Amino acid sequence: MQNQLEAAGGLLVALALLHAAFPRYFNWRRELAPLSLLSRQLMYVHTFFVAFTVFLMGLLCLTSAAELAGTALGHRVALGLGVFWLARLVLQFFGYSAELWRGKRFETAVHLLFSGLWIYLTTLFFKVAAG
Repeated sequence: MQNQLEAAGGLLVALALLHAAFPRYFNWRRELAPLSLLSRQLMYVHTFFVAFTVFLMGLLCLTSAAELAGTALGHRVALGLGVFWLARLVLQFFGYSAELWRGKRFETAVHLLFSGLWIYLTTLFFKVAAG
């Protein structure tokens, strides 16, 4: 299980770093221009903190896999992470409109890739939590 946690840690760090490309990829300068200054800054700040949280989750998995897998506290932390990723999985299907990806090859592939990642992370952390 430790190897899986370390692999997940690497994926989470990569996912966190991927967030740095969001403003340019999604053309936030143009897309968010009509919004108020507060709304624009909320997008940037919240994206930073999502990325920072995911980065710290990855770092935890990379540096403390044995403790996550082998201690009562680690199991409780893993349970919390499992709940977090389960919520993200649910939002993948109910928080985003299918119009964003249905019938679009690249967007559908991304939707399926990340759905698979959320399923993997949810399953992994719940298995770790179960001991």
